[in-house]
Amino acid sequence: MEQAYLDLLKQIMETGVDRDDRTGTGTRALFGLQMKFNMADGFPALTTKKLAFKAVKSELLWFLEGSGDENRLKELNSSERTIWSANAQADYWAPKAQFPGDLGRVYGVQWRHWKRPDGSEVDQIAELIEQIKKDPYSRRLILTAWNPGELEQMALPPCHMFCQFFVADGKLSLLMHQRSCDMFLGVPFNIASYSLLLHMVAQATGLVAHEFIHSLGDAHIYHNHFDAVKEQLTRKPYAFPSLSLNPEVKDITGFSMDDISLTNYESHPTIKAEMAV
Repeated sequence: MEQAYLDLLKQIMETGVDRDDRTGTGTRALFGLQMKFNMADGFPALTTKKLAFKAVKSELLWFLEGSGDENRLKELNSSERTIWSANAQADYWAPKAQFPGDLGRVYGVQWRHWKRPDGSEVDQIAELIEQIKKDPYSRRLILTAWNPGELEQMALPPCHMFCQFFVADGKLSLLMHQRSCDMFLGVPFNIASYSLLLHMVAQATGLVAHEFIHSLGDAHIYHNHFDAVKEQLTRKPYAFPSLSLNPEVKDITGFSMDDISLTNYESHPTIKAEMAV
């Protein structure tokens, strides 16, 4: 439940190590943490601050399309600005961009268009779905966005970089490893995104969504988020909402924004904080 996340926030604030970071903001961090969320307890949209679920949906659908174009994400989200806008406009990336909004070979491109040495491509999502259907007990049910040979071609190297699926008793679980974990801003979004991916893959393969296990490498709170975290830790969680997927959609690429919704989602208000880039 949500308390697992809140407990990690508290643990990092109380026992974490203060460190410099790439952005120059400074973080307090711990290494090698884990959370588990059972979908039977509800969909883990955190409630101690409002989750931007529309942004979660649109980004995941954008990944599944195989796109690295922020303009397409804006279309899906019906917005002039997205969570990727700062990266698209960053000084270190802008000279490399092929066109305004180009983010390079980021997550979705790797998921759907991983390049082999001979120039052909691997559609990891299609292969994953096929593997789960044909060989559900395989230990190779892997999806990765970390491509060492193409990191320089990405506006941001993947933070949530690797996941593995597991089938038992007709239930599907997902373990995701995240190398860099912005505990206040990013991690609540990542929890919801991979829990949604778990549900969508489960529906596409005729299984029941079971557990999302979140493995956190560098789990950090930015120094300029301390006050926001302290405020969040004073709030009492509500019950998790339920996720509704259009039951008619059986193809992982067939979902639209309207096919995905939360019911009975109650939350505390948004807590604003600056994203470090």
